Amino acid sequence: MITIDIPNWAARMRAWRRGRLWSRHELGGRLADTADETARDRLPSQEKLSEMVRSWEAGEQRPDELYAELLCRAFDMNEAELFSGEAAGTTLWHHLTGIPLLAGVFSAEEEERAGRAIENPQRVDDRTVAYLQTVLRAYSRPDLRPARTAGVLSPLFAAIDGLHRDAGSGVRQALLMLSAEDAEQISRMHYEAGDLNEALAWSDRALLAAHQAGDERLMAYTLARRAGLQDARSNPEQVIDLAVAAREHVLSPHPLDAMARCHEAQGHAMAGAEDMCHRRLEESAEESGQGPEESPENDTLKVSDHLAELHTTLAAGCLIQLHHPADAIELLERDLPGAPSTYATAYTMARLAHAYADAHEAERSAGVARQALTLSRLTGARRALEELRLVQGGLHRLPHPR
Repeated sequence: MITIDIPNWAARMRAWRRGRLWSRHELGGRLADTADETARDRLPSQEKLSEMVRSWEAGEQRPDELYAELLCRAFDMNEAELFSGEAAGTTLWHHLTGIPLLAGVFSAEEEERAGRAIENPQRVDDRTVAYLQTVLRAYSRPDLRPARTAGVLSPLFAAIDGLHRDAGSGVRQALLMLSAEDAEQISRMHYEAGDLNEALAWSDRALLAAHQAGDERLMAYTLARRAGLQDARSNPEQVIDLAVAAREHVLSPHPLDAMARCHEAQGHAMAGAEDMCHRRLEESAEESGQGPEESPENDTLKVSDHLAELHTTLAAGCLIQLHHPADAIELLERDLPGAPSTYATAYTMARLAHAYADAHEAERSAGVARQALTLSRLTGARRALEELRLVQGGLHRLPHPR
C-alpha cells in the first residue's frame, strides 16, 4: 500500500494551493485578506504567515481554529472538504505525481479512475486522456503567470510521458499528442518567463512527441512555435526554414499556415528582406480571414482565437525591425485599448514603448514603459521586461518578476 510521510490533510492543502498557482506567500496574504478587522489585528507579519503555511504543508503542526477558518475562506471550502475532503487515494496520487488538483472540476469517481490509471497504465483509456486534457486546458488561460504555469504543467508532462510508454496501443497516439501539446505549452511559458534555454529544451520534447505521434497538424504547430523561439536567437535563416517546414505539414488552407507565414515574415524582417516580409504578412492576413477553424471541441490546437493577436505582435515587430516605427505604433495602438491584463498585453505594451523610442518620442516611450513595467510585474511577463531593457536605459536595474 502506498503511503506518504505527511498527514493527508497537509498533502491536500499543498495540492489545493499548487492547483491554484498560489505561492505560500500569496496564500498567507489571502489569509490576511479574508480575516475580519478583529482577526486581522491578531495575525503576524506576511513573512510569518508564509512560514506557517510551509509548516502546515509539511505536517509539522495543524492549523488552529482561527487559521482553519481563514484557510476555508481562502480556498472557498468548508472544513470537512479541506481537512477531510475526498478519499485519501486522490490526495495520495496528486501528492506523489505533482499533477495539479482542480477544485470542482472532476467527480470523485473521475478522480479515482484517473488515479488508478496513473498507478497502472494498462487501465488508461479515452476517459483518462480526457481527464489529462482537461487539466492541460485549465492552465491554458493567458491570465496565468508563465513561470508558475510551466511549473505546474511539468509534472503533468512527466505523467503523460510515462503513460504513453506503457499504455495500450488504442490510446498511445492520443497520449503522444497530448504530451506534445503539454511540452509546447511549457516551452511557451518558459519563453514568456524569459528562460529561452528551457523554452528550447521543452520545444525539443514537443517536436519529438509530435513526430512520434505522426500528426501533421501537430508537427506544423510545434515547428511554427519553434520558429517563434528562434526569433530570440537572431537567426533569420533558421526562423525562415522552420516556418517553411511548418507550412509543408499543413495539407490544406488552415490557420496554422497563417501562423507559419507570420513567423516567416519575422525571419525575412530580421534578414532585411522587406518585400518578402510584407508579402508573407499579407498572405497570413488572407489565410486567417478565410473563416473559423474547424476542429473537434476537445482539440487544444485552436490557433484561430489568438491568431489576430499574434499577427499584430509579429507584424509590429517586423515594422520595428525594418525601421518603420510610426507604422508599428499605429498597429499596436489600435489593439491595445481594452486589452486584458495578461503577459501578452505587457509584451505588446513593451513593444509599443520600443516603437516610440525608435520614433524619438521619448516622453511617450517612457510613459508606456512605466505601464508595461507595472503589468509585467503583475503578470510575471519577464520577456516584456527584457524588451523594456532594450529601449529604456533607466530600467536596467529593475528586478525580474517572481
